[in-house]
Amino acid sequence: MTRTSSVRRLRAALGVTVAAAALSACGGAPAHQGAAAVVGDERITIAQVQARMSAVRAGGTVQAGAPAANEQSGLARHAVNDLIFDKVIGRALADRRLKVDAAEIGAARSADSRSAGGDAKLAELLRVKRGVPAEGIDDFYRQQVGLTKLAGGQDPTSAAGDAAIRKALVDAGTALHIQVNPRYGTWDTARIGLTDTTDDWLPMNVRPL
Repeated sequence: MTRTSSVRRLRAALGVTVAAAALSACGGAPAHQGAAAVVGDERITIAQVQARMSAVRAGGTVQAGAPAANEQSGLARHAVNDLIFDKVIGRALADRRLKVDAAEIGAARSADSRSAGGDAKLAELLRVKRGVPAEGIDDFYRQQVGLTKLAGGQDPTSAAGDAAIRKALVDAGTALHIQVNPRYGTWDTARIGLTDTTDDWLPMNVRPL
């Protein structure tokens, strides 16, 4: 794989995350106390969200001098969004009897590491562009490989591939009956993400690195 093609694939992978789906969800506070969200029979706890926020801060993604209240709110919503998305991808893959193994994750990560100029540079790129903490990089690539599989053999950045991914994730999201604690916003059915987020995500676009 050439450096150019690897960079293009990395850009596509980063873009697929934001272009992947419109999930069906219902608003309102989760039934389980202490939950940031309830996804199917599983809950995303506030403790999980706080742990994710701490990991992102430790990775250096928070800009120095950012207002504390805005920083806290933005990081929390971003964490909830990513944790929900991970569960939806898992359900979509399971529904289609698809799996992502460690070898596939390692191969995708290694290819992008070479393109980025090493593991450290890749980690920094993912922190800056996607808010992925160091310990979450394998999870990120599990999602990206999973999205590629949900495209059904088509280019995941093409119109047909994107449509296949959307259908898979819409089906999974609908089946999971996602509920989000109102403090983190509400789940938007027209895009993948919580409303009121501060992220400048660009649906149906591949964001340049």
